[in-house]
Amino acid sequence: MAANDYRGYLRNHSDTESAQPRYHPSHGSEPTYRPLIFGTLAVMGLLQIASSVAILLHLTGYLQEVDISSAPQQPIEEVQTEPIIADALRDPRKGRQRCKNQGREGLPSAHLPIKVTIDYVKKGELRAAMIHWDEAQGHLKKMRYHDGRLLVDEPGLYYVYAKTCFRYYDLEPETEPSDAPGHALATPQTVDVNNAQLIQYISQEKHTSSPSKSVVLMKTGSTMRWNNSQYNMYCAQQGRGVMLQHGDGLFVNVSNAWMLDPEPEGTYFGAIKMGN
Repeated sequence: MAANDYRGYLRNHSDTESAQPRYHPSHGSEPTYRPLIFGTLAVMGLLQIASSVAILLHLTGYLQEVDISSAPQQPIEEVQTEPIIADALRDPRKGRQRCKNQGREGLPSAHLPIKVTIDYVKKGELRAAMIHWDEAQGHLKKMRYHDGRLLVDEPGLYYVYAKTCFRYYDLEPETEPSDAPGHALATPQTVDVNNAQLIQYISQEKHTSSPSKSVVLMKTGSTMRWNNSQYNMYCAQQGRGVMLQHGDGLFVNVSNAWMLDPEPEGTYFGAIKMGN
């Protein structure tokens, strides 16, 4: 009897389970952890970008500048002004004059006119000759002059310049024949200037090399077709910057030096230091 009751219970329980519908999850209810993962990755990426920008700003010094600018500033009364600036603020004319005086005193410079008491070459001779300059009538500041050369004491960048004027006119009177015995017929010296090459050279003599050697820095001039019976004049001028060392020499050569203009405003030579 008990066995039959147990079989009946098992039969009824299995029928009940078969009658109940089984739960099948639908495809529309997917788990919600994917958006959570994506959001976490996005936040981590933003944090990484922010940290990279902060490191970059720190390396470039921007953050340090911000910290310094945000620091409390000192009172204006404690700021010390340079004497030149202070003088210029109080009296602009005094400041400008002081700057000019310091510039004139500190820069080596030279300006020399031609020395007219020297016969450079004979009349009509074409070879180039070195010009000699009048030290007594010129200007020398922290530079020296010797035997036609400007000598450098302070190395640096110099602007070197020269101007040479040439002129020719034949005003010699015709020589009359002499009746005195023993006197030959005298004829004036004539020079052909129909093809006169008037060239100016500025050269540097380097004393840093042994033996010292000369290098032509600049060259200018022209070929003039002059008339022997008229007044003729031509000027050549040039200049440039050049690096010079202590002991270097500068000099000027010209062709047809016998035609040089002796006026100091027409023929001169100089240099001035522009920087180191």
